[in-house]
Amino acid sequence: MAKKLITFGEVMMRLSPPGHSKFAQASTLELVYGGGEANVAISCAYLGMKAAHVTRFPDNALGKAATQFLRKHWLSTEHVIYGDNMMGKYFLEKGAVHRPSEVIYEREGSAFSLIQPEMVDWEHIFKGADWFHWTGITPAISEGAANCCLDAIKTANKMGIKVSGDINSRDNMWKYGKTMQEVMPELVRNSNMVITSSHGIHEMFGLGDPGGKFRFSAKKLMEAFPKIEKVVGKTRKSISASHQQIQGKMWNGETYIKTKTLNITHVIDRVGTGDAFASGLIYGLLHYDEDIHALNFASAACALKHTVPGDVNMVSLENVINLMEGDTSGTIKR
Repeated sequence: MAKKLITFGEVMMRLSPPGHSKFAQASTLELVYGGGEANVAISCAYLGMKAAHVTRFPDNALGKAATQFLRKHWLSTEHVIYGDNMMGKYFLEKGAVHRPSEVIYEREGSAFSLIQPEMVDWEHIFKGADWFHWTGITPAISEGAANCCLDAIKTANKMGIKVSGDINSRDNMWKYGKTMQEVMPELVRNSNMVITSSHGIHEMFGLGDPGGKFRFSAKKLMEAFPKIEKVVGKTRKSISASHQQIQGKMWNGETYIKTKTLNITHVIDRVGTGDAFASGLIYGLLHYDEDIHALNFASAACALKHTVPGDVNMVSLENVINLMEGDTSGTIKR
């Protein structure tokens, strides 16, 4: 039976000038939808898992269009909530070679930011689920979103469902009166696996050295939060906006594991690559017995997302396995 994943977070409209044009050159904008947690769910669905995303959309045509986008990509939308009238959005100017990408957000007052815990029945949502995934973006959006996320994590704990958090956040997002240092520890305390960096661990919890070894910081985090079973990260070397190198790493409480470096020489779209890594990791941990295989799967999924336009990694299980096993040829499959 296929494993089932539940994710929770905001889905936004992404508006971009065609190709690699700058905002000043654009007379039209391309529209897609995306959000970190939904990206993870969709990627897992393309790998053959069951997946459902919990979110709140405006009760209008934009909310319905976003729901249709999720359904199109194999997600169950039975737990989508509707209310209010604003859709969160962001504008992306895609970089190339030595010119970086630029993102401008418009999400304050969105339907999702106004979500409240009483709107969500997590026990009903989690029936039959194997895994719950959240990110550090969600609790930064609003106090209501943070409280909903904590309720979800605690309910998953009670029901014996594994919980992962991609906990790196953006300090400038926290505008509702609480800081990440106040909110994140309780969420992380109840998670089984976290994706982060030495910098993130130091910034949020004051542990380790922001520029130090990942293994040392991960050990400190697991000592502070004993429920955590694995701390995972990735090293990204940016040769240019068009050329990236990726390596996965993990501390599982006993062993420090690293993957081989994958070389991505022609980046099509970097947005969503961290979500692709998370989805690959979740799939790998649910389907492989050894952590190194799960980590290799995550790195391969992440590398492949760099070749897919849009927020979502729509690659197949076969694509990921082929790259994980060393096939970098890109030959036509007939």
